[in-house]
This record gives sequence, structure tokens and C-alpha cells, in this order.
Amino acid sequence: MAFQPELTRSRIKRYHRNLGQTGFDFAPRRRVFSVSELNGAIAGLLAEEFDDIWVSGEISGCRVLGSGHCYFTMKERDSQIRCALFKGTARFLKFQPKDGIAILARGRVDVFAVRGEYQLIVEQIEPQGHGALQLAFEQLKKKLDAEGLFARERKRSMPVYPSRIGIVTSPRGAVISDMLHVMERRFPGLHIRIFPALVQGEGAVEEVVRAIEFFSRGAWADVVIVARGGGSLEDLWTFNDERVARAIAACAIPVISAIGHETDFTIADFVADLRAPTPSAAAELVIATKLELLNRIVERTRGLTQLLRLKLALLEKRVQKQGAERSEAMLHRAINRRFQVLDDKDSRLRGALRRVVVALALKRVTLEERLRYFDVRPKLERDRNRLNSSHAGAWRAIERSIESRRRRWENAMARLEQLSPLRVLDRGYAIVQNKGGGILKDPAAIEPGTALEIRLAGGTLEAQSK
Repeated sequence: MAFQPELTRSRIKRYHRNLGQTGFDFAPRRRVFSVSELNGAIAGLLAEEFDDIWVSGEISGCRVLGSGHCYFTMKERDSQIRCALFKGTARFLKFQPKDGIAILARGRVDVFAVRGEYQLIVEQIEPQGHGALQLAFEQLKKKLDAEGLFARERKRSMPVYPSRIGIVTSPRGAVISDMLHVMERRFPGLHIRIFPALVQGEGAVEEVVRAIEFFSRGAWADVVIVARGGGSLEDLWTFNDERVARAIAACAIPVISAIGHETDFTIADFVADLRAPTPSAAAELVIATKLELLNRIVERTRGLTQLLRLKLALLEKRVQKQGAERSEAMLHRAINRRFQVLDDKDSRLRGALRRVVVALALKRVTLEERLRYFDVRPKLERDRNRLNSSHAGAWRAIERSIESRRRRWENAMARLEQLSPLRVLDRGYAIVQNKGGGILKDPAAIEPGTALEIRLAGGTLEAQSK
């Protein structure tokens, strides 16, 4: 808004009138404001001077919460202002506000007392056409989609148990710290290599491409994560560059993109084999699945939020019936402010709940790993298998020993049979024995009349010596 001298003069007069002084004595009277009073006074001045204005700019950082309210920033090259578009107004728009769209916004300036920030409460939006970055994004997206880089058929599945993980991100900041913390708690002992790269500004594209090609050539990693924290469309533009997209598509290793927040989408997200809503979520996805407990908490939170909105709607209806038009307008403003506070607390509550759920899940997995480590059933199974194997081996050894002894016995019997004197009798010889069974060899030693027994091959004969 252009500078208006008459407004300044009116404020000076009002200031002197508040002083209650005469002549040239301008010593101010001390007046102490509480923070709430000061914010209220500023809100009154802004409402008085900027109650119905038009503002031009480009949308950036647009977020639509579960409540239906939309928050974004209108910016130019060197300036910006926060904006709030409440659900009651948003449902009458003919288009969906998105990052990069140049617009004309009509509304009033108000103060968000919780943070002490002034903002534009938007009542009407007229598009002025797409911003340059958004147009470039759409054009590159159509080009790569036509080439098949976004096709589901070319995307590879993630390894179930990766042991070597490559990460492309800035070595400083909360992103890499959070990811390493999650991975260490989830699976201690993972091999992780970090390729430090700029993720924003001059030279960032070249460094990110160089990092992806490094992991692709080395074939060391099982999976590569390309990560960056949240930011505006301009901040995330490195990952909307065609060179980065083609490097991800050509990578010989599966790639997970973890760029910005859940509502941020880049060209890298469409080309990558898997998109993670946040870098921390990428650390969880690469080694685990979604948690059922988180879904249950989200569902209950959504139910409580809907119940609260229903109660507020009923109270609003009662007030509408009882109040005048001025009271109704003031009530709308108060409700919208409370909705904004509720959205702010809801966002923080969701973040806190996610952190609690992730911590509980990590603890559960750690306990399961310890339980599996101390489980005696695998050892008993191995001992049982070893006993069965030893029993079978012993039986085989006994059978081999019996078979060997049987062959030795048969060989001995065959040799004994060959050396038996009975086989000599088969050739016509005879054995002469006395009655005592002694074998007689010399005829001179036999007295006449001695009873003899002659053994032949077919039997024995009795005789008497002469």
C-alpha cells in the first residue's frame, strides 16, 4: 500500500491526545501492555487500515490440513506474507491453490496472537497464471512421463534386508542425524556410506548427480536414499532438474527419494523406485513396514477432531440464531482464530505421536531381536539333528563291521575247507586209527590182534591187525 501522509498525521494527533499534555511538555505517560493487549491493539489497527485489500504475489509452501483449512505464503523476489484460507471460503473456490501459481488475493490483515505474526485472511482468490518454476516443473514432468521414466514397470522392488545403504544428502543438519538415529535404533550394525552433497543453490545439481553415479558405478550399496529436508518450491528445485531425474533413472541400484515433507512432490519422486514422505520415513521404509499402531492413533485423532468440529458447529449455529450481524462477524473471526490454534496444536500433536510410535516400534524390534538371540529352540533342534545323524552313523558302522567279519569268517571257512584232511579221503586215501582215536602211522608199532578203525571218504571200517 502506498504511503498516505494524512494517516500518519491522524496517528500523531491521536498520540498527543492520549498523552493528555499541553504546551511543549511531551514527556510520555508510562503505559504497560500485556502481550495479549499489544497483539489485540495491533490487530485493531491492521483491521482498521487493511480491512478489504487486494494483494498480488506467487503461492509458495501451500499446505491443506485435515481440517480443510489452507495455509500458504504469498511472495515476491524480496518479500513475502503468510496467508490463511479457511475451509468456509476455500470450498467456494473454482481452483485448488498450489505452489508456483501467481494470484490476486482479496482479504484483510489480522494477527495470529499465538505466534505474534500478522497474516492475510484470504476471502477471494483470482489466478494470474502459473509461475515460472511451476510451469517448468509441469513441462519437464510431461516430457519425462512421455519417455516412460515414470512407468511402474521400470521401478524395482526394494531389498527386504539391505545391509549396505548409501545416502546422498547434506552432511550437516537434522536430516542426516534423524536418519542415522532411526537406522541405528532399528538395525545396529548396518553399513552406511554418506556422499556429502549440496542440496540447494549453485553446484547442488552437479554434486547430487555425481553422488548417484558414484553409488551406481561402485555397486556397493543395496539401496540408495536421496534425502533433503523441507522447503519451498525454490528450495527443492535441485530435485526438479532433468539431470538429477535421469541420473536416478539410470542408477543400477534401487533408489528411494525422501525430499521435503509429505505434501512436497518433485520430479525425483516420480522417477525414483520408491518415494518416502520424509527422510526419517525413508529410514523406516528401507528396513520396516508401516506400523498398525500409528494408523490406529491417526484414526482416533481424526475421530476426536471431527467430534470437536461438530460441537463447534452446533455452538456456532446457536450463536448465529441469538446474535446480531455484527456479533456473528466477530464470532466468525474468533472461531477462525481458534481453528488456526487447533490446526497448529494438531500438527504438533501428530508429530509428537509419530515420534512416540516410532520409539515404541524400535523398542519392540529390539526386544524381539534379543528374544530370538536367547531362544533355545534352534539349539535343541541342532542337537537333535546331530544325535540322529550320530545314531544313523553308528548303525552304519556296526553293519559294516558285521559284514566285514562275516566275509572274514567265510574266507576262513573256505581256507579251512581246502586244508581239511577229509578232502584227501575223497581222492582214495584212508586214515587208520586205534580204538582210542589215535592215528596210526607206523605198522611196526601195531601189535597183532589190535582192533583198528579205518576211516574212508564214505564212512568207517573196523579191522584187526595180524
